Amino acid sequence: MGKIHAVITGVGGYVPDYVLNNEELSRMVDTSDEWIMTRVGIKERHILTEEGLGTSYMARKAAKQLLKKTGVDPDTIDALIVTTTTPDYKFPSTASIVLGKLGLKNAFAFDLEAACCGFLYSLDVAATMIESGRYKKIIVIGADKMSSLVDYTDRATCVLFGDGAGAVLVEATEEENVGVQNSFLRTDGIGLPFLHMKAGGSVCPPSHFTVDHRLHYLYQEGRTVFRYAVTDMGNDVEEVLKCNEMTTEDVNWVIPHEANLRIIEAVAKRINLPLEKVVVNIQRYGNTSAATIPLALWDHERHLKKGDNIIFTAFGAGFVHGASYYKWAYDGSTVADAQ
Repeated sequence: MGKIHAVITGVGGYVPDYVLNNEELSRMVDTSDEWIMTRVGIKERHILTEEGLGTSYMARKAAKQLLKKTGVDPDTIDALIVTTTTPDYKFPSTASIVLGKLGLKNAFAFDLEAACCGFLYSLDVAATMIESGRYKKIIVIGADKMSSLVDYTDRATCVLFGDGAGAVLVEATEEENVGVQNSFLRTDGIGLPFLHMKAGGSVCPPSHFTVDHRLHYLYQEGRTVFRYAVTDMGNDVEEVLKCNEMTTEDVNWVIPHEANLRIIEAVAKRINLPLEKVVVNIQRYGNTSAATIPLALWDHERHLKKGDNIIFTAFGAGFVHGASYYKWAYDGSTVADAQ
């Protein structure tokens, strides 16, 4: 046998039907379309409003579309990874719920939490599992119901986030020069004070006090997060390019975590990358955390060609960050519309 490589063979996605646009937000909090577009570049975001539905619902929708598009037999799936910051429950894992709903009989499942960098980390984990030779087909899903963490009286954060899910099928192949090439992943432990949710964990369990004092919402110190995100994502992309003896001229697409349009533009400027090579869909979805990169793949699939050099990069809470080099394995135009 030749060397085993891990390739993405299909992409699925899901966003809820309800669209929360800037006009409606401006009636909820002191903001405006101009203020939001100028600072973060988001026009609208999709929100899961149905009672009793959580992250697993969106993850399952994305995965079902993925299975339909690829035509893969569910019984041949070896593992399912769900990366999310907004699990349905503290336990069991959201992945176990999705696996059960999909009827995967021969797979094991687990959650991986790395905030907005979750998909990047999970893809690397899946690729390593595939390359070991022990597994042949793994579904990786990035999904988050960020509306469940957002304080809609805080105009600094409520404009940023939306809900959604994206899924990819990662398979083994002996074909050369395709798939996951390598990654540069890091964690900077200083991030806690700047981006977190104060209550709900073991340090500060839920209580009347935490609810009354609104401690179950996302907190972010925007300027600090912005500065670190631009620096780390820019440096990480440069590190991956250096490791692979590449320049930005060799790159077909950079697919970044869609956190803030100004961050994306600043990263592109920092690495001297033309914006035409950057996949951006934040204006329609907002920041869907772990779902942003797979949703961008889903949106952009029809434009991807076999052999395209793609750089993924992300930054998230805990100041987790990284970049990876991926060589696209199929012509997306042939399958993108097979919903």
